[in-house]
Amino acid sequence: MTTALVTGPTSGMGREFALQLAAKGCDLVLVSRDETRLTELSIEIETGFDVSCEVLSADLSDREQLAAVEKRVAQKRKPIDWLINNAGFGLAEPFTETSVEEEQALLDVLVTAPMRLTHQVLPGMMERGYGRVIIVSSFASWITSGTYSAAKAWATVFVEGLAQELKDTDIHATALCPGFVRTEFHERAALDVAGIPKALWLQADDVVSTAIKDCDKGDVLSVPGIQYQALAPMIRLSPRSLVRRMSAMGSMPSDRP
Repeated sequence: MTTALVTGPTSGMGREFALQLAAKGCDLVLVSRDETRLTELSIEIETGFDVSCEVLSADLSDREQLAAVEKRVAQKRKPIDWLINNAGFGLAEPFTETSVEEEQALLDVLVTAPMRLTHQVLPGMMERGYGRVIIVSSFASWITSGTYSAAKAWATVFVEGLAQELKDTDIHATALCPGFVRTEFHERAALDVAGIPKALWLQADDVVSTAIKDCDKGDVLSVPGIQYQALAPMIRLSPRSLVRRMSAMGSMPSDRP
């Protein structure tokens, strides 16, 4: 039986990853700061599916707590076959108004944690000749929406480079680049999304099922939704000066206004 580790599984896309991988028969390792919600989710999954759940309560912005998750990822007993780097958050204020501690925590969770967990999981995957890694990036990785976009740009490019290293193996790395997804993300970050057109919203279950299928077949970038699939090539080929102007005007869709 395969085992999947999911960070940030207590709501939104992380929860969907946990449920859908459990439905595929994966045992789960669930990682989040909220131990109560983790325990509730593990009970729900073990009751509903014929799989087992481990619970790891950890704040990924804390290096000591992250180290405990790294240790589990590198463990040879019951090794990790699917690594889902999903945990994340956004900051509502612009860079000039946030604290450096807030910005550092953002980088710790969105950049440092996925890098370190991926680095720990790959040796075992390469030894076994099989593995799947998904890093939840964002459509925002192609625009200029503050440090959130910058962190997600790192995630997307990191996966693209990693996939090149792994191209002749059965170890697949995929960057999931969704636009607006109906989750708790925007509410938690106090982001105003009232003006976002309905046509730009995606459902978390659809986004996750697309990501799992894309990763399994070896797609490096997973862009759910035909609207975003149409927009992505245009944005990626546009002059950066134009992207900057349109981002500043709020004309570019992303998961973070």
